[in-house]
Amino acid sequence: MNWKRLLLTALAVFIALQLTDFIIHSRMLSETYSLLQNNGVFRPEAEMTDYMWVMIVTTIVFSFFFAFIFARGYEGRGLLEGVRYGIYVGFLVVFVSSFNSFVIYPLPYSLAWIWIISGFIQMIIAGVVASLIYKPKST
Repeated sequence: MNWKRLLLTALAVFIALQLTDFIIHSRMLSETYSLLQNNGVFRPEAEMTDYMWVMIVTTIVFSFFFAFIFARGYEGRGLLEGVRYGIYVGFLVVFVSSFNSFVIYPLPYSLAWIWIISGFIQMIIAGVVASLIYKPKST
């Protein structure tokens, strides 16, 4: 395994996820989240801000293992390998967590679908990033 490329891939995936999270959650869904927060569904914004470091740490861990699993199964098939991997991770993580959140919390059904669609896009972008950056050690 090419550890240098793996760590570079994990860093790039982390950056891609942070950027897309910002666009999705801070821009596109901010009004929806404000309404839900006013209804007591979410923590107050100041409290969420205090815990934001937890989300950064979990995204770092996710990015590393996303890249690690990609590298372990690397087939060298280019961008489509990254797209396929992103779809697999989307089903494994995004589809399940979005619908489970809908069941547990009083969230609109439409929000679960927005999370699923945007999450799949994020995972595909992350997969493409991984396919562009990770390369095994040359023999």
